[in-house]
Amino acid sequence: MKQIYLFAIMATFFVSCKAQNIVADGAKLILVSEEFTFTEGPAVAKNGDVYFTDQPNDRIVKWSATDNTVSDWMKPSGRSNGLYFDADQNLISCADNKNELWKIDANKNVTVLVDNYEGKKLGGPNDVWIAANGGIYFTDPFYKRPWWDYTEPEINARRVYYVTPTSHEIKIVAEDFVMPNGIIGSADGKTLYIADIGDKKTYAFAVNEDGSLNNRQLFAELGSDGMTIDNLGNVYMTGDGVTIFDKNGKQIKQIEVPEKWTANVTFGGPNQNILFITAMDSIYTLEMAVNGITK
Repeated sequence: MKQIYLFAIMATFFVSCKAQNIVADGAKLILVSEEFTFTEGPAVAKNGDVYFTDQPNDRIVKWSATDNTVSDWMKPSGRSNGLYFDADQNLISCADNKNELWKIDANKNVTVLVDNYEGKKLGGPNDVWIAANGGIYFTDPFYKRPWWDYTEPEINARRVYYVTPTSHEIKIVAEDFVMPNGIIGSADGKTLYIADIGDKKTYAFAVNEDGSLNNRQLFAELGSDGMTIDNLGNVYMTGDGVTIFDKNGKQIKQIEVPEKWTANVTFGGPNQNILFITAMDSIYTLEMAVNGITK
């Protein structure tokens, strides 16, 4: 019994230390800028710069990791929301203006990858994650936008879609959500986390070789606007600040953010040890003791 008791204490101590060591010693939340209307969709480029969106102002903004400055990168931007870089450093964008999925190259040339499903307008691609094979997963909730000229969705089901890497076919891979939003995959690509912010839940799915999903499991009793993951497999969720769960779904840390809503989060910087946080009209950074996994 004594050995079991000691093991339990050691396990608790390890989890506590792990949580404490997520943030770099002495690091504090740094306000980078508050010149925006609503920030969203951060994506890290290969050099550590972070691109994010200010959707009400229809622009994609770049944060420079070298000098901690921000500058407009693309305006207009198709009302871009969630972003993610593919292996060729094209920026994949959830372009909310016409409910499309875009590919934007380094010269800002746009290719529309998806503009409908079976002839019907999507609800509004919101967040996106790209697998190692180039397959693209994106969430499709419905949030009525003031720039739309309609009020009801053409597709009533709220789903997650997959764009195949070779034929670029669009497939339904998960449904039965209230309002799917944040999405992120594990480092090995075998697990996909999908947040149903409308139901205040996040699920973990097993990713099959063909890109399909199975084994839906409740991961956390918390929804999320945007998500990221670190090299330890911890999952970062947003909304009320940044809430961090370990890979087993146990909450291990809460990062408080001054704004009332934190929309999204990613890891930036050359070593991907800077947590980049989009929150309402502001962006923040926080030095971490862990690293992101985006290549």
